[in-house]
Amino acid sequence: MVKAMIVDAGPRRGWNTEQLLDAAAEGAAAAGAEVERVRLYDEPFLGCRSCFACKAKNSRSIGVCAVRDWLRPVLERAAEADVIIIGSPIYYSQPTGVFRAFMERLCFPWDSYSKDESGTRIRYIPKDKRCGLVWTMNCPKQFAFGGANYDALLGISEREIGRVLGHCESVWSCDTYQFRDYDRYEANMFDEEHKAQHRDEQFPVDLADARAMGERLVLAAAKEVA
Repeated sequence: MVKAMIVDAGPRRGWNTEQLLDAAAEGAAAAGAEVERVRLYDEPFLGCRSCFACKAKNSRSIGVCAVRDWLRPVLERAAEADVIIIGSPIYYSQPTGVFRAFMERLCFPWDSYSKDESGTRIRYIPKDKRCGLVWTMNCPKQFAFGGANYDALLGISEREIGRVLGHCESVWSCDTYQFRDYDRYEANMFDEEHKAQHRDEQFPVDLADARAMGERLVLAAAKEVA
């Protein structure tokens, strides 16, 4: 059976990022995967400590993060997973700090500074994985892909994760509905009526895209496992 890990790198329960990851999990399960959910905000952990134990020659720890903390068993299960889907809101043009910390701890042990005889960069990953990223953001799509250049900024994470894990793709959800009651907050740059309309009309489309990605990644992984 294909194993899928769904990783929530957002702080808010029940909101946009978690809802989209719920949809991705539904798609993965519908395609026959065994699904595990992980919330990165549940426990404290740090990013890579640059100890290089995962790169030491003739070491049993090569390709394995040596830090023994809450994340260590999560990373061990991630090594066994065939599909990994990570979701994060975008703050100040970047994913959350815990997203970055998880990405460092996930990818760096499997990456290397060495090349094989053909000149290809060596990876220590136990098996290639299908990875998906879910981005949620308050800004409109035309701003995200226009003046903010989010496609280039967030594309860096997609590119590097894909290079190390084997495959990576993204689902974007823009102009998200942010508060249950906009009147409670200093946020007059937003039009609540527009936000509500966008939530009702576009967010279901985003959910369908996330669900389809979860299913698509699992089906692709199933062919490779077979």
